[in-house]
Amino acid sequence: MPPTTSTLAQLWAKADRPAIRAFFLSITALAIALLLAIYSGAAAELGNIGVAASSALFALAIAGWVAVTLLPTLAKRTPLRWIGQKVEYKISRAGWLYFGATLLVALAALNTGNNLLFLILSCLVSVILMSGILSSISLAGVELRIGLPDHIFAGQTVRASVELINGKLTLPSFALRVEAVVAKNSPATALLETPVFLPYIPREQSMKQSVPVTFLKRGLHVQDTFRVVTRFPFGFLQKSRRVALKSVALVYPSVESDSELSEIFPGIEGSIESYHKGRGQDLHALREYVATDSASHVHWKASARAGSLMVREFAREDDFRVLLVLDPHPGDSPFRSGTTSPAPHAVGVTSATSQAAIPPATSSVIPGEARNLSSANERFERAVSTCAGIAWRFYERNAFLQFRSAGIETSLAPAEENIFVILRHLAVAQPQPTEAQDALLQDLAASPDLFKVIVTSRPRGTIPAELWHSSYVIFLESPEEIRQAR
Repeated sequence: MPPTTSTLAQLWAKADRPAIRAFFLSITALAIALLLAIYSGAAAELGNIGVAASSALFALAIAGWVAVTLLPTLAKRTPLRWIGQKVEYKISRAGWLYFGATLLVALAALNTGNNLLFLILSCLVSVILMSGILSSISLAGVELRIGLPDHIFAGQTVRASVELINGKLTLPSFALRVEAVVAKNSPATALLETPVFLPYIPREQSMKQSVPVTFLKRGLHVQDTFRVVTRFPFGFLQKSRRVALKSVALVYPSVESDSELSEIFPGIEGSIESYHKGRGQDLHALREYVATDSASHVHWKASARAGSLMVREFAREDDFRVLLVLDPHPGDSPFRSGTTSPAPHAVGVTSATSQAAIPPATSSVIPGEARNLSSANERFERAVSTCAGIAWRFYERNAFLQFRSAGIETSLAPAEENIFVILRHLAVAQPQPTEAQDALLQDLAASPDLFKVIVTSRPRGTIPAELWHSSYVIFLESPEEIRQAR
């Protein structure tokens, strides 16, 4: 089937047939009314007043019938979406030069009356009109889709897909650019930092382009409005149409390993091993000793029988059953000098876990209460990033992991089953009131069976003593607090 026939068949299949019937019927009736009006004028010139009057009345009656019966039917079926589409215009530098040249030619033509100048002026004006029509056609019938990955981490570059769909049946679109719209005074960053250019979109087809996107901070990033821009065909005029498309990106905290986390995690593993020691883990197997094995795992009787060192290997799930806890303390309590932690499982973290996501506070710029608030926010963000990094380490080891914080408690399960539930909570976690913090710590103290890793921005000496024998507490301390403690 030829392309023209196929296009006509598609148009006829999608056409509103009652509206088409009403349209042609109204055109026929109005043509008859026009002929009667012309005949009425001719009869009046010939002096036949009766025929002229009756013809005029018939013409008015037909026009009134069309206005009352057929016109409302056509108005109901007319799509008015284009009325709500706000098109923005911007004249480029080349456009200003072109309009200036057109104005000079127009002044010269008016002053001289030269027909050649009028011909040139008409060509220049027709180019402007053609540019406006072609750019409008290029923007019409275009839909936008934005695709983001399911899992996005702060500070990591991911690929987002930008797709433009050309819904026009007969005409393609040219030279379209997609960009995010952000208010001038808005603190939020644009979802698309750089515009995406699509040179050509065939009719009834779509074009997709993948672009790199980086989110520096965790949280919920929302982009409500995008803009589709074109300077087709001559670049004199830039037309843009806003597209209301809500795109939401949930950004997890950064889980990249750094020197800080590498120093913390061996201490956590050692504390877990010490806590489970002597608790009757199930023996999984005996194997030969290697240099990295602990001497406490050597099975001396089996070694004597075998003539070489043999070590006990325990079931993996018994070695790594951990309750990870994020204390939702905002970190604004004053440091209590002279207090020390009574437990051996405590560590102080002194530098930011994710420099990309949380900029360090500068005390020389932020004075007084503003400085304290900034330091508190930074400390809580460090607690969230540290908690995410530890959870990811347990996920890589496929440990049995449970997570608790204010408003959330997961079940004890392999980390691969609940890691993204934990990260989704950490992406939007916020400090909680004192009552919620105290209730969380009391519940933890009542559950001594499971080893707990607690990440907190509280000062030292504020963790209940009941937690110390079954917990490893990570304090997010500032350098000033560590100097005061020393």
